[in-house]
Amino acid sequence: MIAILDPLDPRVDAYRALRGRESTDVLWAEGPTVVERLLRSRHRTRSVLATPALADRLAPLLAGRDDVAVFVAARELIAEIVGFDLHRGAIAVADRPAPTPLDEALVGARRLVLVEGVNDGENLGAIGRSARGLGADALVLDGTCADPYYRRSVRVSMGELLHLPVVRSGASPDVRQAWHDTLDRIVDAGFDVWALTPHESAEPIGALRVPHRLAVLVGAEGPGLSAATLERFTNVRIPMHHGVDSLNVGHTVAATLAVVQSSPA
Repeated sequence: MIAILDPLDPRVDAYRALRGRESTDVLWAEGPTVVERLLRSRHRTRSVLATPALADRLAPLLAGRDDVAVFVAARELIAEIVGFDLHRGAIAVADRPAPTPLDEALVGARRLVLVEGVNDGENLGAIGRSARGLGADALVLDGTCADPYYRRSVRVSMGELLHLPVVRSGASPDVRQAWHDTLDRIVDAGFDVWALTPHESAEPIGALRVPHRLAVLVGAEGPGLSAATLERFTNVRIPMHHGVDSLNVGHTVAATLAVVQSSPA
């Protein structure tokens, strides 16, 4: 363990001024539970910055990991380095994962979560946590979705995005066409697609038989799925009560997968 006493120590430059900072090379795992999930993943951790107490908590996972630098500093000093009060007391930096090829993600998969136009990192993190926890085999994002490895996305997912194959459809030259090509390939692989929408004309989820291979498709908060996407697939709704229009998209994924999990396929 390497003691850090100076907030300007160049050895912790990877953690400096993180608010709003993005990278195409690395990801940051924030909080002890998320750092633990990172250390248990297949992704290469470069270093950890933690308070003494949390460095001790992480020590069993770091034993023998000579390739991981462990920087230890007081909480106030960590806050000065990262630019905000990191009250969770631990953060790590790791190599950014490459997207999973679609064909690889489809091998043996029975449950997919497909995401269109969700550009809020925290919502994407919530979707990832629900998908991982409720039996999805992969997450498939269109080219307009937020970065699944943005610091807040990883944090809100509690690190589960680091353990879930993430596929990204092409972003150019035509994002929409690339997305519909991806959906075509998923259908060709034998998946039924349920397009989640609050529209009253949609089928209530409890009335449907769960297919052997199912892809659950959700859209952004507010606009939801595009008309072109809704026209292609079975429209499914979660029945709501007391005049509530719909659920947050992360909750929608969780509720849908919970119903699917409890139903015979």
